[in-house]
Amino acid sequence: MASVDIVNIRKSYGPVLALSDIDIQIESGAFFTLLGPSGCGKTTLLRTIAGFHFQDSGTILVNGREIQNMPAHKRGVGMVFQDYAVFPHLSVTDNVAFGLKRKKISSALIKPKVAEALRIVQLEELAHRMPHELSGGQQQRVGLARAIAVDPTVLLMDEPLSNLDAKLRVDLRGELRRIQKDMGMTTIYVTHDQEEALAMSDVVCVMFGGIIQQAASPFEIYRNPANRFVANFVGANNFLAGNIDSQGDAILTTSDLKVRSIEGGISDTKIAVSVRPEAVNVSRGSHAASDDMLTFDGNIRQISFIGRELEVHGKTHLGDDVRAILRPTSDLLGLAEGDPVTFAFNRDEAILFENGETGRRLS
Repeated sequence: MASVDIVNIRKSYGPVLALSDIDIQIESGAFFTLLGPSGCGKTTLLRTIAGFHFQDSGTILVNGREIQNMPAHKRGVGMVFQDYAVFPHLSVTDNVAFGLKRKKISSALIKPKVAEALRIVQLEELAHRMPHELSGGQQQRVGLARAIAVDPTVLLMDEPLSNLDAKLRVDLRGELRRIQKDMGMTTIYVTHDQEEALAMSDVVCVMFGGIIQQAASPFEIYRNPANRFVANFVGANNFLAGNIDSQGDAILTTSDLKVRSIEGGISDTKIAVSVRPEAVNVSRGSHAASDDMLTFDGNIRQISFIGRELEVHGKTHLGDDVRAILRPTSDLLGLAEGDPVTFAFNRDEAILFENGETGRRLS
């Protein structure tokens, strides 16, 4: 196991700044995920750690040892790629042994190392098959086995599941996490899939524009996003527009809802209140707000039954779109487009963003 420290890493492509003074500390044995949209810098950072790109400035340390100026093959990292990267003319065994042979490991040691790597990824019975005889998921396991066979200090994974179908992705992400935990190997994982990041990681690092927006546990990222970008990118969210009218205690107005809740508000400040769809209740008719529950009236736009959940899309009387995810009931299934309803959520579930930036929960 190894700790990884990224210190002030900066990388540009001509006039484009891809990484802006990145600082990250990754604990030994952690599963650390870089999450963000295409072009945010996550793959550039991973490939910089791997040695496929060289940074303009900054330091990369593994267990306190600087590696930023070493060639890729001397950094002691293993890499699993998005496109499987198996050699089509080599058997499963020879693919897994490839890195060991390049390191000039003796044949006597290669055989047990390959066997152990195949056992870990559960491909022992397919050892003599060729890549064209394997499924996509099996080919990706070969790539993983090849990476771990060389005993890397750190394992790097660049969207390894993105080319697989939805069900296989879910199955294989569980296997990847099991293998990582069993081996205790420090892993840096890149994905644009929010659900994948939340399900697999010890720490999720959300990136945008070459800048770290927030790095925290999956629960903290989801429950307490640092800013509106994180709140919007990680999971579904509702954003209700409003402003603060400061008269002693500030008054938050969002849609047709007024709540005395914020101290030190600034008059006419633009705000948005976010609340997760699963925290929104929907009921027929109109209901008054309470100290704990915030309510606002609206109308149904669409209802989608998706098995164990019901998605309700609506619009408030002042035009905000609202989405709720609920357990299906006969009463809710009986709602139709245009029906008047009350949307409600507990104030503890709401996060206030002033000027769209720093978020804080309603007090």
